[in-house]
Amino acid sequence: MSRWIDKVTVGATLDRAAERFADLEALAFKGQRWTFAELKADCDRAARGLMAAGVQPGDKVALWLDNRPEWMHLLFAVAKVGAVLVPVNTRFRTSDLEYVLRQSDSATLIIADRSGPVDYLAMVRELIPELAATADADALRAGGFPDLRRVIVLSDASYDGTHRWDDLLVAGERIAPEEQAARGQAVDPDATTIMMYTSGTTGFPKGVMHNHDQIRNVADQASRGAIRTRDAILTYLPLFHAFGLYEGPYMSVVSGARQVLMDRFDPAEALRLIEAEKITIIHGFDTHFREIMEHPDCESTDRSTLRWGICASGLPNVEPTVRRVQELLMPSVSGYGMTELHACAAQSFPSDSQEDRCTMSGAPMPGYDFKVVDPDTGRPVPNGAPGELLVRGYGVMQGYYKKPDETAKAIDADGWMHTGDRALKRDDETVRFLGRYKDMLKVGGENVDAAEVEALLLTHPAVSHVAVVGVPDPRLHEVGCACVRLQPGGEITTDDLFAYCKGKVATFKIPQHALFMAEFPMTSSGKVQKFKLREIALEELGLA
Repeated sequence: MSRWIDKVTVGATLDRAAERFADLEALAFKGQRWTFAELKADCDRAARGLMAAGVQPGDKVALWLDNRPEWMHLLFAVAKVGAVLVPVNTRFRTSDLEYVLRQSDSATLIIADRSGPVDYLAMVRELIPELAATADADALRAGGFPDLRRVIVLSDASYDGTHRWDDLLVAGERIAPEEQAARGQAVDPDATTIMMYTSGTTGFPKGVMHNHDQIRNVADQASRGAIRTRDAILTYLPLFHAFGLYEGPYMSVVSGARQVLMDRFDPAEALRLIEAEKITIIHGFDTHFREIMEHPDCESTDRSTLRWGICASGLPNVEPTVRRVQELLMPSVSGYGMTELHACAAQSFPSDSQEDRCTMSGAPMPGYDFKVVDPDTGRPVPNGAPGELLVRGYGVMQGYYKKPDETAKAIDADGWMHTGDRALKRDDETVRFLGRYKDMLKVGGENVDAAEVEALLLTHPAVSHVAVVGVPDPRLHEVGCACVRLQPGGEITTDDLFAYCKGKVATFKIPQHALFMAEFPMTSSGKVQKFKLREIALEELGLA
C-alpha cells in the first residue's frame, strides 16, 4: 500500500493555491467574484476573527449555514487555527441540532440568523434559553451544552448572548498576520480537522473524524479526471456533505479550477449557470441529473462546455439515468465513496468504456485496497461474486467520535473498514456497488435485492421514482412495499403495478404492498432515506 510523503494541511493547500493561481478566478456567487488571492485574504481574515473570539486548537466549531461564500471562508479559517469543523445539515431542526451539538462537544456554534423562511436563531434560542439572559456573549454558559462557549451569528443585526460575525472580523484586525500564520504552521496534518455526521439514510448520524489527508484524496481525483485551471465546477451540492465539500471547495484549491457556487440545488438555475458560466464539471446523484435532464429548459440550454462529472452507478435502478447523462449532458464517470472513506475511494477513468462508466463503480484510488468477503464467514469470495466490500488505506476514518464500540465494529484489527455494502470486484480491480446489505429483504427465506425490483418497476412508463422497503409479514417474515412517485399525468393501480412484475421476476420478489406518494424523505445530498420511508410505510399500512 502506497504512502503519501508530502503531507499538507487544508489551510496550507489554500495558501499554495493563492501562490500558484493568484489572479485566476476562484469563486463566483450571485454576481460576486473572488480571485484565489482574494479568497485567501478573506479566509485569513476569518481565521483572525475566530482567534479574536477565543477559538482554540482542537476546539469543535459547529457550522450551520447554507451554501454561501462565508461557508468557504470559515472552512479554511477553522483549519488554519487548528480547530475541528463540524458541518451541520441545514435540514436539521432543534432535536437534530441538539444531538450534534452535545455529541460533538462543540465549543462554538456559527449560524445565520435566518435563511429564507427558516429562522435558525429562533431554533437556537429554543435550545439555549440562556442566550436571552446573557448580556456578555463571552460569558455564555448553557446548561444543556456544557462545552459550548460562544454562538456567532452572521447578520446585520446584533442579538443578546451572541457574537456578531462582522464585529469579530473587526476585532481580528488587531491580531498580527504573523501570529495567525504561526498558528497555521503549528497545525499537525495528522490531527483531526473535520467531523462530518453521516447523512442518515439508514439511521441516526455518527460523527466521522478525518485528518488533513482528505486533501490527498482530492488531489488524486483531480489527477484521474485531468482537472485543471481551464475547468469551471458548478457546486449545487450542499457543502456540509462530503460529496459537495470535496468536489467543490477542496477540488478548486487543489486544481485551480473555478468554482461557481449555488446556495441550493435548482435545476433551472443550474442550467442557466451551465450556459452563462461555461461550466465544464457537474456532479450529483441520479436524482440531480434526472431533474436537470427532465427540466423543460434543458433542450434549449447550451450544454456544449460540459466535459466531465461524477454520477455514481452500479445499481441497476440508476443505470438508465446514467446512460441518458452520456447522451444529453456529458461522458460522466462513476465512483464509490462514503463519509468514512472520503468522497471517492474508487473512481472510473475517463478512458473507461461507456459500458463500464454506466454499470460499474470505478477502480480503487491510489492508497486504497479493496476486497470482497462473505459477510457470514469473512472469507474472500472469488472475483465476480458478490459479497461485503471491505476497504483499507489512508482514507479510512480515524473513527466515530466518542463511539469506540461502533468504531471497533466498523474497522477490524487489520485496518479493514467493513462498509456494509454489497459489491463485486473484477480481476482488473474494478468494483461494482450493489447496494446496502440493509436494503436486502428476506422474503420467506429468499434474499431479494431491493435495487433489482426498483429497476424493474422504473421501466413502467407511469413510474417516475420508486423505492422498495421491507415490512413485516406474518407468513413470510418480510415482504416488499413499493413506494412510488408517478410521472406527471401517470396513472396506475396497485394491481396493475404487481401484474406488470409477473412473469418478469420470481414471485417472491414482487412487492406485496404499494404506496403512491408525492415525495420521498431525502437527505440534502439527494439520497432516499429508506429508514424514514419504512416508518411511513408501516404507519400507512397499519403495521407500526
